[in-house]
Amino acid sequence: MGKGDQRSKRGKVWRGTTGKTRPKKAKKDKQKQERAEEQQQEEQAE
Repeated sequence: MGKGDQRSKRGKVWRGTTGKTRPKKAKKDKQKQERAEEQQQEEQAE
């Protein structure tokens, strides 16, 4: 329930780890690439 608890968000922040309670943030480059691919597919459908 505190800094020493590996499963709580505060414990994850304190340790600098990630997991279910503190997931990693998605990289913006990957999101941009996915959007570009979606736009290409839409243009091909037209």
